Amino acid sequence: MAEALKAPTKNLKADVWKYFGFKNHKDGKELEKSKAVCKICSVEVKYCRNTTNLRNHLTRHHPETQTAQKQMQLDKAFEVKLPANSPRAQKITKAVATYICKSIQPYCVVENDGFRCLMKTLEPRYVIPTRKQFSEVTIPNMYADVKNDIATSLTSAERVALTCDCWTSRATESYLTITAHYIDNDWNLMWHVLQTRSVETSHIASNLRDILCEAIREWELTNKEPVIVTDNAANIVRAVEMMDLLHVGCFAHILNLASQAALKIPAVARLLGRVRRIASFFHRSTTASHKLKEKQTLLGLPLHKLVIDVVTRWNSSLEMLDRFLEQQPAVSAALLSPEVRRNEKDLCTLTEADVTVAEDEPCPQKKQKKSSALMFLLGSVYKQNDAASLKTLADKAQEEVNRYREETHIPLSENPLHWWKVHAGAFPLLARQAKRYLCVPGTSVPSERVFSAAGDIVTAKRSCLTSQHVDQLLFLQKNLQVDI
Repeated sequence: MAEALKAPTKNLKADVWKYFGFKNHKDGKELEKSKAVCKICSVEVKYCRNTTNLRNHLTRHHPETQTAQKQMQLDKAFEVKLPANSPRAQKITKAVATYICKSIQPYCVVENDGFRCLMKTLEPRYVIPTRKQFSEVTIPNMYADVKNDIATSLTSAERVALTCDCWTSRATESYLTITAHYIDNDWNLMWHVLQTRSVETSHIASNLRDILCEAIREWELTNKEPVIVTDNAANIVRAVEMMDLLHVGCFAHILNLASQAALKIPAVARLLGRVRRIASFFHRSTTASHKLKEKQTLLGLPLHKLVIDVVTRWNSSLEMLDRFLEQQPAVSAALLSPEVRRNEKDLCTLTEADVTVAEDEPCPQKKQKKSSALMFLLGSVYKQNDAASLKTLADKAQEEVNRYREETHIPLSENPLHWWKVHAGAFPLLARQAKRYLCVPGTSVPSERVFSAAGDIVTAKRSCLTSQHVDQLLFLQKNLQVDI
């Protein structure tokens, strides 16, 4: 029966006509349009110039066709692309830009076959913008929005402290990164990367000063009495002096210089040299490394490798010694094994004299009262009776200081900003000073931490990035807030 059916005329376009047709009149010249015939079961269904009866027949007797129809409608819907200015498309584009910035991906990731396959699977209607659209429109607009938010937040700061440091990319281009630190209205210690500028001229003090001054003007920080924290490089120290701003030397660098001087004491240097030699031997020799693992397992020691220190990091020497002492039984056992001793030509082992040579000139030490390290570092600042004398303050300020001194000391492990958030109303004058000084970081490490992200951004694959793009990507990588 279905084979003798005629297709409906072209003006009948409803999807149900896929399953129905008409029979010819007996004379064979015209179609019998009063009844439609189901192509599935050959049942005649009354046709009254609408498809209601036809749809009811399919729903009751052939429900499987409903699923097919819905899938066909869904497929057609996915064939329609999202307009670029639609809310859905804009939301996805922003998410892709966020992915590029936070995950430090190259702009060309949007042209990657795997990425395009992923996006097609997640949202077939979405048309991925070009890399040029992301690099010249989407990400710059995102940068402008975040920059405006940070600039607004900075206006509430009592004072802003800056850290800065120079670094060189893999493309041998020099940059100066500046970070800002301040305490907001809720007593939260905030920090942001402000900018990364290309240093196209020599790193003399006047050139660095110009970059710093430009940043202070651009971010309108002149009235915030900025404090600048840097390492002890002569050029950057001189640059801050030329700006007539308060300079704070990086405590981590000062500590490192002092520690490096201590590590150069002949007795200490010889001891470190021998431990370093042993660690290097186990790193070079696969036989020795394998034997060390055997002895570690036998002695129940952690399967840790020996550490080799880095000359510029004093704490790496401490880590090297800690690891050596942890693994000393396994190291000794491995060095005594015949397999290792056959390869010990360039190995210098520790003798008893090496171990005790550091005790040649012992320094007399006074017996000290036990106290926490933090209390020792704070010294007289923490002692109740060692407060600086106050000479010309008004009575109100004097009374506030007196009440503050009578307050119970908080534990050294507690965040002082939490205390000030609760007591700022009781000490309004001192609270303002607390915001001015507690925002100053002790080290310039925040600006140095940008190096790792910068190294991932300015790779050989992306060595043609302009300094403006480097600035925008680093800025967003550190400052863009993501809701997960």
